[in-house]
Amino acid sequence: MDSLQTFLAEQPLWLQSLIGIALLVLAAAAVNFIVKKVILRAAAPFLDERSLTADKAVARLANVLPAMIIGNGIHLVPNLPAELVTVVRNVAAACIVLSVAFAISGGLDYVNELYRRRPESNNRPIKGYVQLLKIVLAVGATILVIATLMEQSPLLLLSGLGAMAAVLLLVFKDTILSLVASVQLTSNDMLRVGDWIEMPALNADGDVIDIALHTVKVQNWDKTITTIPTHRLIAESFKNWRGMSESGGRRIKRPLLIDQNSIRFLEPDEVQRMHRFSLLVDYLARKDEELRHWNDTQAGAGTDPVNARKLTNIGTFRAYVIAYLQAHERIAKDKTMLVRQLDPTAAGLPLEVYCFTNTTAWGEYEAIQSDIFDHLLSIMPEFGLRLFQEPSGLDLRGCMRAG
Repeated sequence: MDSLQTFLAEQPLWLQSLIGIALLVLAAAAVNFIVKKVILRAAAPFLDERSLTADKAVARLANVLPAMIIGNGIHLVPNLPAELVTVVRNVAAACIVLSVAFAISGGLDYVNELYRRRPESNNRPIKGYVQLLKIVLAVGATILVIATLMEQSPLLLLSGLGAMAAVLLLVFKDTILSLVASVQLTSNDMLRVGDWIEMPALNADGDVIDIALHTVKVQNWDKTITTIPTHRLIAESFKNWRGMSESGGRRIKRPLLIDQNSIRFLEPDEVQRMHRFSLLVDYLARKDEELRHWNDTQAGAGTDPVNARKLTNIGTFRAYVIAYLQAHERIAKDKTMLVRQLDPTAAGLPLEVYCFTNTTAWGEYEAIQSDIFDHLLSIMPEFGLRLFQEPSGLDLRGCMRAG
């Protein structure tokens, strides 16, 4: 040791400083290597093997030791100006603050990751709150770093921030709005990860895949991603299909446009042929009794056929559709089931089918709906009914040939 001191004393002043700095940097590097490559690897089995954020948080915290060695050892380097020693010490202290802040930020990410493994995380995500804490942490770390570099009290800087409150409110306007919106969305259970939502104003139609403080990400059915500012989900309306998914059934609501020129009374022989439909047997028997009773009680009104009630093809077809839906194994019987006439239009008389399937799977729902209308469109001519269809070029050509 004495020989080393003698050797250093014989060297030029600049070389003494250079050797001292090299030894200090070497010591810091050695401590950094031991902590990260030896101690952390030895502790790896005790950390969460499924998480990368925990390892990153510990690694960032390990950066504190090299910074402490440089900050506390810089004054031992000979022949350095006092101003340089002060600057290095302040920079090292600022690095310690940043390392601790990054470690805490990584710890918050780890907390969020642990929470997301819980089943209730989809209903009550905390990612927005974690991001808010990270913003507060970043602001606090920035103030401490500036105060450390300037060798001033953080309270002095905080007192100056009071005059900048209006500016801060303007700068963090979106953050404040998003925080309020995030609290409302979570507390009122308006949105969850996995919900299917529609927001046409922002071209969003798909599943929610992420709920953060500032944004909500929606993966549309074409696999594109729409990013929605969180506060707009409160300021504007959107449709959430969660209720449909939880109900176990999805609605079918589609009209058949009947050509009104094809609607008429059924003749007795046609009524007799309708008994071929097993779904109409009960309806025809009940209707026959009802009409016979009506016509018998109204005989005093005259014997003119115009005073008698008769079956219509549209009414019989409507009864057939109801019976068909009630017999269909994929239609929910405990939910609303209607076959109703809407207001006539220039495009025909809408006969609307309103019911629910017993599944919410998109592919199965579309297949069930298509099968039902395939059948109804094909069976309609048996009732003497026609669908309305605007004339096409083929229709016009046929008329011209006939003329």
